Amino acid sequence: MAGRVEGKVALITGGGSGIGRACAVRFAKEGANVCAADLDLKGAKETARLVEGEGRKALALQVDTTDEAANDVMVRRCVETLGAVDVLVAAAGVGAARVPGATSYLPYTMLDIPMDQFRRIIDINLYGVLFSNRAVARWMTEKGRPGSIINLASIMSRMPSTSGAYSVSKAGVWMVTKCLAQELAATGIRVNAIGPGFIETPMTAAMREDPARSRWAMNVTPMGRYGKPEEVAATALFLASDDASYFTGELLHPSGGVFVG
Repeated sequence: MAGRVEGKVALITGGGSGIGRACAVRFAKEGANVCAADLDLKGAKETARLVEGEGRKALALQVDTTDEAANDVMVRRCVETLGAVDVLVAAAGVGAARVPGATSYLPYTMLDIPMDQFRRIIDINLYGVLFSNRAVARWMTEKGRPGSIINLASIMSRMPSTSGAYSVSKAGVWMVTKCLAQELAATGIRVNAIGPGFIETPMTAAMREDPARSRWAMNVTPMGRYGKPEEVAATALFLASDDASYFTGELLHPSGGVFVG
């Protein structure tokens, strides 16, 4: 039985760990060849080995997604090696900027965050997504190929938080997704987003290790547990597959019930 993305090529930024790696492995299990792109080349190479272990072709690339030209090179390298780009999962991102030296998980507030830290979060989480989306969409439209673009947003795309810069960046990802979805709908390129809740990844490690912050996170999560990267990957697989052929401009929340309507 063919997999849900059999024969497709998936390009995954942030593919060296966490949700990006889980997406790469799940897509490979479902028949895709995968380009794992990450600032951490060692992590990307390990993901590529996992993909190859599933019997699929893989490419590991070191990419700084905040560099627009580097995104164009990333797409070109992916196409040269694997033949195409059918799916983009834009999973590269960073978490909240935290106050240095704090004895507990303490993000900067909107009033006190240094502007270099604010800009860094916006550059990576918002501009990095925009640049990768544009690079892939331009290649797809030039070649007249339909495809699926999937952006990693957050529950914080729709709610404020004490780590305000992160919420601002992820709200921007959600708006980028909606604008591109409208622009590209007639071309057959679908653009959707995933807004996970609290997931067990390296990004949430500091929060999970802080008892008070972790209790807060679980108190706002009706299921009362952290999600797994594989649960987010399953959402990405759905959006990448033909099962989601009439989905564009949507934000899906694997969040354990944080959003229920």
